[in-house]
Amino acid sequence: METKERIITEATHLFLRLGIRSVSMDEIATQLGISKKTVYQHFEDKDQLVDRVLEEQIKLMQAEALHTVESSSNAIEKIFNTMDMMVKHSRNMNPMVLFDLQKYHFGSFQKFAAHKNDFLFNIILNNLKKGVEERLYRSDINIEILAKFRLETLMIGFNMDAFPTDKFNVTEVSLVIIENFLYGLATEKGFNMIESYKLKRKEHNKLNQ
Repeated sequence: METKERIITEATHLFLRLGIRSVSMDEIATQLGISKKTVYQHFEDKDQLVDRVLEEQIKLMQAEALHTVESSSNAIEKIFNTMDMMVKHSRNMNPMVLFDLQKYHFGSFQKFAAHKNDFLFNIILNNLKKGVEERLYRSDINIEILAKFRLETLMIGFNMDAFPTDKFNVTEVSLVIIENFLYGLATEKGFNMIESYKLKRKEHNKLNQ
């Protein structure tokens, strides 16, 4: 692996685990066993490194989201597969990451916001349309309003004023919100399918404990 890629990989690991603000360029260099000067040969400052890390993470998230959509057989299965993907990514993610990004690296945060408001919005919108077509979601829902509502609740688990980390787990908050959102959309057919998928996940989790 080239030095630049090693820096990006280590920075990603440290940012996600510790938060962005608490990780210095010195620490990244130390963890890699290289000089700080070497880090600055590839990235002129921390802003540039954060921006590159974010770009790589957005590419990864988009590729995984598209794979999840393409490999799921119906709208509700897409949601459950997305929940599994979210659990995998958020398990070791410091809840300060988004706060740090917005407060200290606003240019990068705007890129994340563009990803959220464009790519993620369309993923949600298409899922709602698909669910209505499959008669898993009610036909009387306002798809655009609910897509925007769901989009705005995506990151609510990271709001430490509403859900302080000493009382709430980010992953659990997100799962409760998306599950209840799903129940609110469901037809009787959809409700039964949700219950079936929940049972399968419960059994799977028991086997993997």
